[in-house]
Amino acid sequence: MATVADELEADVVCRLLRSAGLECGFRPTAEHDSAFEGIGGGRMEIIVHADDVEAAREVIAAADRLYY
Repeated sequence: MATVADELEADVVCRLLRSAGLECGFRPTAEHDSAFEGIGGGRMEIIVHADDVEAAREVIAAADRLYY
């Protein structure tokens, strides 16, 4: 549903989503799990239930509007 820069950012996003009542997890992106792992950062993919994708995007967008 979304990709972030690293595990720290993924943890922050998931905490935000969980505070809104959404279950959330994250995992390394496919390019992170490659022969070039460790080069250029460790991008993480945010994962939510398929039924919660739109709600999760709305929560993230609302948070972005507060800070940017």
